[in-house]
Amino acid sequence: MDTLQAILIAVIEGLTEYLPISSTAHMGFTASILGMNREDEFLKMFMVSIQFGAILSVVVEYWRKFYDFNNIKFYLKLASAVVPALFFGKLLDDEIEKILGSDIVISIVLIVGGVVLLFSDSWFKSPKIDDEKQISTKTAVIIGFWQCMAMLPGTSRSAASIIGGMTQGLTRKAAAEFSFFLAVPTMLAVTIYSVFVKTWANGEKGYKMILSDNEHILSFLIGNIIAFIVGLIAVKSFIKLLNKYGFRPWGWYRIIVGIVLLIYFSSRA
Repeated sequence: MDTLQAILIAVIEGLTEYLPISSTAHMGFTASILGMNREDEFLKMFMVSIQFGAILSVVVEYWRKFYDFNNIKFYLKLASAVVPALFFGKLLDDEIEKILGSDIVISIVLIVGGVVLLFSDSWFKSPKIDDEKQISTKTAVIIGFWQCMAMLPGTSRSAASIIGGMTQGLTRKAAAEFSFFLAVPTMLAVTIYSVFVKTWANGEKGYKMILSDNEHILSFLIGNIIAFIVGLIAVKSFIKLLNKYGFRPWGWYRIIVGIVLLIYFSSRA
């Protein structure tokens, strides 16, 4: 991986992490189109570890929320909601990694998810919860289970958790914001696991791969910085776009991109 490739993938991560279009799918597609080896263990780890930069963009944007230490219920709700993802993520880790290498499968999931988004606005007509403080711990955990659907690459963690929130009576804005909040402990846990705990197929820990040469260190640092900057822009913009246009534009985007990429990758198979 060279510096330009690291920057391009980080831009994609920052743009798509909080949008309902699947950052994992877009990073994988980008790597394939750039001719990168999708089986390279450093690349796999890199695409997970730069989520740390995206995490920081939410913490900075909502710093008043995250640094309000008097609001203990907020932290308890996030801690409870992240448990399902931690459990199933560890349980299904190997299966998830197998699917990550299949661009055709991910393209199909992208299309199916797009169809769901086309109709999701019409399913939830009378939301009652418009603020995080109105969300109960039980509701937070239910949203956490919905988030687990995103373990199927191409689904989108953002889409799954936002729709999960809307099933529980949250407005689009409240559901999107809680999805942002829930991303912090979820992706922080995934990043720590991938960098410090998991032994990758080459027999190395993530941090050892990062420190193995200067190019890897530079890619890791630049990737997180770029993901943070672009993610901050995406977070600021997404709420406004979601409130104004709903999910339909994102649904059509997923369907069109999914079909184009399905044709592209099928022709190369």
